[in-house]
Amino acid sequence: MRDIAADYLDDIRPVFPAMPKLAGVAPRNPLLSALSDFDQERFLEFGWGPETAPRFPTIISAMNHFMAAQPNAIAAEYQGEKISYGALNIAANRLANTLVQHGVKRGDAVCLYLHRSIPMIVGIVAALRVGAAYIPQHVGVAPEKTLSHIANITGAKVILTLRELREQVPVAEGQTLISIEDVMKDDALPTMPPLGEQYKAQPDDLCMILFTSGTTGVPNGVQVTHKNLCNILQTGPGDLGMRPGLRVGQILSIAFDMAAWETLGAISNGATLVIRGKSIQETAEKVDVLIATPSILNSLDHSRCQQVQTAAVAGEPCPRPLADAWSSFCRFYNSCGPTETTIINTAEPHYPGKEVLSIGRPTPNNTVYVLDENLRPVAIGEKGEMWAGGDCVTAGYLANPELTLDRYRPDPFRPGHMMFRTKDLGRWTNTGELEHFGRVDDLVKIRGFRVELDGVSNTLEATEGCDQAVTLKFDSRNLVAFVSPANVSTEDAAQSVKDKLPYYCSPTLILAMDELPRTPRGKLDKRLLLKLAQDHIDAQGVELN
Repeated sequence: MRDIAADYLDDIRPVFPAMPKLAGVAPRNPLLSALSDFDQERFLEFGWGPETAPRFPTIISAMNHFMAAQPNAIAAEYQGEKISYGALNIAANRLANTLVQHGVKRGDAVCLYLHRSIPMIVGIVAALRVGAAYIPQHVGVAPEKTLSHIANITGAKVILTLRELREQVPVAEGQTLISIEDVMKDDALPTMPPLGEQYKAQPDDLCMILFTSGTTGVPNGVQVTHKNLCNILQTGPGDLGMRPGLRVGQILSIAFDMAAWETLGAISNGATLVIRGKSIQETAEKVDVLIATPSILNSLDHSRCQQVQTAAVAGEPCPRPLADAWSSFCRFYNSCGPTETTIINTAEPHYPGKEVLSIGRPTPNNTVYVLDENLRPVAIGEKGEMWAGGDCVTAGYLANPELTLDRYRPDPFRPGHMMFRTKDLGRWTNTGELEHFGRVDDLVKIRGFRVELDGVSNTLEATEGCDQAVTLKFDSRNLVAFVSPANVSTEDAAQSVKDKLPYYCSPTLILAMDELPRTPRGKLDKRLLLKLAQDHIDAQGVELN
């Protein structure tokens, strides 16, 4: 173990060694000794995803295939504007040659500071075509200080943007700012790609660097390789059936890892990416494949989205009513996986009437272990912390070896490989699916008792008419909860908790709202909700216990 950690620190931009096919663990492995023989067998059966070779070794090789195979097909559309795969190829080549002129080479980073647009797609393809990794950030959402920090820590020589945003993008000495549209329209630039092996991305090269939202301090960059992404986007079910002729919605924040699911998934599988304008609902009504957080999906009128063939959610707990409603007319996936495990590492279709709303099974070439605090497997059916292994495990945090060594550990069940601590609580069902019980941070103490916040929220969501609920710890003695829509009876919701859970699980305050507030990345805005609770308590003179 020490050698792996030492090797990891030797490189300023660490990338784990390529992982071979998943190898089974001997049932008598001493790490499994606390489990019964039956549970040892199920640990291996449930925790290992199928072995499947991705269709392409890199994301750019997949994109290149479809740009050559279907030049007249529409690659992306945005508010009436369209670009074909052939035109995307030419525009990306012009920009790729421009990047080379400014010294960008394989292994470098290129910042994309912009808004949703067709030039955004051109910028992504161009960066990948020269073997660079792209770093997406939404101008106007990310503070200038964050943009400067990201450009500096990644060593980006070039920042790509839109003409209208140039004045909002900070540029330091040694950095060049390029407006993508200007290059796209410059007929004097070469329309052939940069030649030479020095620009050809390899599976273990970085494809993108995604930065956390930074709400708890300085944002950390997660290094995601082509191999990581191909493992989910070029195999099923992670590809969600994306293929030529299908339309895929692009509705999420471009800096969010799930936006790569939409964007890279569509273009690397030959589908048409439908980039939203202001209206998410309008876009959702035009696509075959829809990816969202549960909070965003809950904001849509699903009766107007009946043409959707496949929908997938991840990023936060999914309310059962939402899953039942969407799975009644399309293939619906409730998935899970932090950015560090490449978008998602579990998936399984849901259907109305299913006994539990699970987060599914390990995706191909990946593993999931449910472990105790000593990293030993818990019995099947018992709750523990989920650790993710396999080809989903990303290459660590950029320039933060201490945090990397804390969250990424040598995999004790597959020596020589790595696993990642998700900080999600889960347990196996008897059928080999994972039930999700929220974050470790959401297992809180109230009046000295352990309370699972998601368990309270799930009980609230069983209230008649409740589409979504969230429960938060207010202080050491009190919980507060929010339900949506606003016509949900808070009295009935409170009674539901009293009837089904111990007294200390009952929220002191339940507020009903038309729509629960979301962060720019589409997740519930818990900080704002706590502030709303405090404001209500102050205004109404609510007495806390």
